[in-house]
Amino acid sequence: MFSNKNILITGGTGSFGKKFAKTILERFKPNKLIIYSRDELKQYEMAQEFSKNSKVMRFFIGDVRDLDRLRKAMQGVDFVIHAAALKHVPIAEYNPMECIKTNILGAQNVIDACLENQVSKIIALSTDKAASPLNLYGATKLASDKLFVAANNLVGDKKIAFSVVRYGNVICSRGSVIPYFQKLIKNGAKSLPITDTQMTRFLITLNQGVEFVIKNFALMQGGEIFIPKIPSMRITDLAHALAPKLPHEIIGIRAGEKLHEIMCPAGDSHLTLDFENYYLIKPSIVFSAKKDYSKNNLGEIGKKVVQDFEYSSGTNTHFLKEKELLDLL
Repeated sequence: MFSNKNILITGGTGSFGKKFAKTILERFKPNKLIIYSRDELKQYEMAQEFSKNSKVMRFFIGDVRDLDRLRKAMQGVDFVIHAAALKHVPIAEYNPMECIKTNILGAQNVIDACLENQVSKIIALSTDKAASPLNLYGATKLASDKLFVAANNLVGDKKIAFSVVRYGNVICSRGSVIPYFQKLIKNGAKSLPITDTQMTRFLITLNQGVEFVIKNFALMQGGEIFIPKIPSMRITDLAHALAPKLPHEIIGIRAGEKLHEIMCPAGDSHLTLDFENYYLIKPSIVFSAKKDYSKNNLGEIGKKVVQDFEYSSGTNTHFLKEKELLDLL
């Protein structure tokens, strides 16, 4: 479905953007693949990495805070993946307005530019921290999710659809715990810092995240939040897998951190559908065009979950064993 199409990725020089671009170029023949981001060095490095695809690749310097630049960048674009965000939890706590400007106001700018240019399908990347948020980052991503869902009420009779993909921590993405631990181990650390021995997290590989987004471009109707069924892991098990002989130093939970993450909150259980490989949260608002979210384009039927169902990393039915993590790495 991406062949002969123009695709734009906000925050496209990040881990997801690079992997998504590589996958699309290997599997499809897009007309243009536009990388929209504000870091010129990362764009230069990515352009070198993708030099053999130079006829297809376009690199636009721009910030999602800049609506006018977004309007110009999205001219003639068919699909948008909104991946740009400020994502560091403690940094967001200390710089709240900067996080709000990018994650909320930037999200609205992306929506406005997509509507004005009649982009046909838009998927915004979310996070488990947006469900029942405790920290500012999660709160801004929840607001962003709500904006993208509600945007479907602004399309009128145009064939434009906005959806959201929400998943957990990406294994080995920049700034995540695994590269951090690996760096400490490489530098000869005498122990690994653990925030809390009970802490759990959802884990997904970068490839799984990209594949899930690609699949949902085919499945989306507009207004859904797609959530993959992925494993959890205890932070202590993760640390032990990487360095079996190193002791753990308990340092306490950082500002804004949760003990366990949630992707389907209990408060949304009346809206949540259970498909074979993913959950789907229906919009709480009613759109002018009625949609049946219980059946996807592959003919799969989603079942209603039980009342107060919660998809939490702490009560997940699938926990990664240490060997499974090492195999993934």
